[in-house]
Amino acid sequence: MIKITYFVHAASIHNERRLVAGWIPSKLSERGIEQAKNLESVISVKNYDVVFSSDLARAFQTAKIVFGNVGDIKIDKRLREINYGDFNGFPISKLIFNSLDRIRVGFPSGECYKDVEKRILNFLTYLKENYSGNTVAIFSHRAPQLALDVILKKKSWEQAFAEDWRLNGSWQPGWEYIIK
Repeated sequence: MIKITYFVHAASIHNERRLVAGWIPSKLSERGIEQAKNLESVISVKNYDVVFSSDLARAFQTAKIVFGNVGDIKIDKRLREINYGDFNGFPISKLIFNSLDRIRVGFPSGECYKDVEKRILNFLTYLKENYSGNTVAIFSHRAPQLALDVILKKKSWEQAFAEDWRLNGSWQPGWEYIIK
């Protein structure tokens, strides 16, 4: 068994500018840096055997603020946000898409949500093979978290989108997942 605590990166410059970041290496904003520092104080009592982060700056920067003094943070590209392709950096307000339309059909020059699911499934297989019995912290993004809901909580993509905590603002300092 592997216990995972999943952390979403703190607010980025792109988040605050209401731009789709996707694979753009957007850094944390000042507010995001404060959020990460606050998260550090909330979770400091937990013990993790290993910490993983997306290679995108906003996730790694969050992980470094929270766990920077507790050993190495392992970077893994499979934990990246969905690639919005031609829409990376595009204003959210002008990006007209229905997430349900992108489950199996990728964004132009980008990915679909099933592509993210494949990446995360590959990452989970890696964890099973190399970190059995460990407690793992992961710092990543929206699409990989929804993929975890699909894979580990057996939700459909439609259900994962409908129940996404971002719709009602019910953020919490980490979400728990179990790999059996």
